[in-house]
Amino acid sequence: MTDLAPLEVVYDGAQGDDLPLPTRLASLYGRLRFPPRTGRPYAIGNFVTTIDGVVSLGSPGHQAGGDISGFNEHDRMVMGLLRAVSDVVVVGAGTLRSVPGHIWTAAYVYPPLAGEYGQLRASLGKPGPPLNVIVSASGELDPEFRVLRGGEVPVLVVTTERGAQRMHKQSLPPSVSIIAVAREGPVSAAAVLDAAGHVRQSSVVLVEGGPRLVGDFLAERCLDELFLTLAPQIAGRDGTTERPGLVSGKSFAPDNPLWGTLVAVRRGESHLFLRYSFPSPPAPA
Repeated sequence: MTDLAPLEVVYDGAQGDDLPLPTRLASLYGRLRFPPRTGRPYAIGNFVTTIDGVVSLGSPGHQAGGDISGFNEHDRMVMGLLRAVSDVVVVGAGTLRSVPGHIWTAAYVYPPLAGEYGQLRASLGKPGPPLNVIVSASGELDPEFRVLRGGEVPVLVVTTERGAQRMHKQSLPPSVSIIAVAREGPVSAAAVLDAAGHVRQSSVVLVEGGPRLVGDFLAERCLDELFLTLAPQIAGRDGTTERPGLVSGKSFAPDNPLWGTLVAVRRGESHLFLRYSFPSPPAPA
């Protein structure tokens, strides 16, 4: 049992029916709602950033989000909650390489609430862990990564034809599926969602990065919401190491600025937990 204090709900304008959070999770987070959606799954992103917009320190051993959040328990609790309500978790190859021993489950990221996360998934009719989707145009993935070799979670690698050829040469367990969605890179966000849908019927898809992948989802208007933890840290940049922001590889402003709508604000001491929605593309005529 965790002795974590509840988040302070500063503002919550989310629409939709309440999800059946177990008592302890409801006490820690408050209400969690998603608006009704038809068509493709509801896609949400989850990131942590410093005050000056850094999402990765970029240096060996310090590339993951823990260094950004200060290994904050509230951040890990929220990350676990979002994984618990998701059918699919999507990450890019760079994110996988930064945490080679990671598996994308709620219990892995925050073990103290493993029982509550499992209870929530059962209440939502989501038996077993979410499908872990790895996006890699090249297919250059070390088969010794835990998520690929362990058989602990179902895995889908979304890649190109050349990447699939490379992956098929590896000795991978039956838990790993491979789908080629293009002759060559890049791999589009829409193609990732379509491939994941062939493996698992989904209502909620969680995108956990990295910056290039989330940029693709935003550019293609495939990301409905962003859960953004603002950590009270100034990381700085001196040009010696790449320290990316939330989005890489895409430019929106000033020609096509992408504005979000604030959905919710929660506070855990000096960390802010922000939630934004983004407009869907107009429906075809």
